[in-house]
Amino acid sequence: MTVPFFASDLFESDRDKLLETLYAVGTGTAQKFILGEHTARFERELRDLLGAGDVIACSSGTSALSLVLRAMEVGRGDEVVVPAFGCAPLAATILDAGARPVFADIDPVRLTIDPAAAEALVTPRTKALMPAHMFTVMSDMPRMRELADRRGLRLIEDSALAQGGMLGGRPAGRWGDAGVYSFVQVKTYGMPGEGGVVITDDPGLAASVRMLRNHGQDGRHRFRHHRIGLNSRFDEVMAAFQLHRLAGLPERLARRTEIASCYSARFAPLAELGIVAPPVGGDGRFPYVYTLLAEHRDALAAHLAAQGVETHVYYPRTLPAQPAFAPFAPGGASWPNAESAARRNLSLPLHPQLSDRQVAHISDAVCAFAHESREAR
Repeated sequence: MTVPFFASDLFESDRDKLLETLYAVGTGTAQKFILGEHTARFERELRDLLGAGDVIACSSGTSALSLVLRAMEVGRGDEVVVPAFGCAPLAATILDAGARPVFADIDPVRLTIDPAAAEALVTPRTKALMPAHMFTVMSDMPRMRELADRRGLRLIEDSALAQGGMLGGRPAGRWGDAGVYSFVQVKTYGMPGEGGVVITDDPGLAASVRMLRNHGQDGRHRFRHHRIGLNSRFDEVMAAFQLHRLAGLPERLARRTEIASCYSARFAPLAELGIVAPPVGGDGRFPYVYTLLAEHRDALAAHLAAQGVETHVYYPRTLPAQPAFAPFAPGGASWPNAESAARRNLSLPLHPQLSDRQVAHISDAVCAFAHESREAR
């Protein structure tokens, strides 16, 4: 049996609708291909679904972070505290804004930023905190919210991959002064292209993001540029297609959750054998990428490959160890929990197209490796 990490037929069931939408937008009398009525309706639908003050569609999740940083006027001389383990945009967008990322160690279980480690790094130059949800676990947002409020800092919630997450009755993306989503194809609400949104309850921040996403224009006066902005506009075909797919999102999330819960139930006894799995889902969880921590990660990956199961190591290095960001990390510093996660993380296939048979095959292969490894020792 061969089990691909990414489904090859992500949008096959919606193929006819996608082609129909492409034709309708492409031949429409309005000839409006970006930031039209489909985008406006898409923003309204997500705003109402999330109970947010505003949702602003843009060109990607990374661009959403850049827009938020610019709207908050984060720039030269400022610092933003981020987790040392995660995706490159956490640091790259801050550097692009002219500020400096400050790397905090992570919680060894959540694999998200440790609030105590973050607070220890706050200085008079700190302007914002940027926690990021990771794999299937939300950051400890109540503690991060309290820290930001107590220290007078902005809170930017990198919820790019956490659509469907809920913590304390509040959706992912609604804990920060602003949150972001990404719609790249493999995300839980992915699409066949790039796109993202900014989520905020702050009307002033929302207005700034709307202006900045379209070269600093305010939407009322074309070619009047109030600020130096970006080209981060949303595509009308994708907006219409996402509106079509929104009704099926709960079902897709439910299937992902079912698969993740099955994995966790099977893998729970393996902790003493060197393979640590996320617990069965609950508050503060979302079904994006299912990730194990394995003491013999590379051997486990090779074993699964031999069984036809594709895996993925998302972050084999910490952010401070990346060549692009190392110059901005203090010399001699260490982030032991982040470094351990980088050494041990291995992600398994998790998408709605997986069959029960495939899930059982993956689970059996992981368990077999754990028990065979114990016997070899």
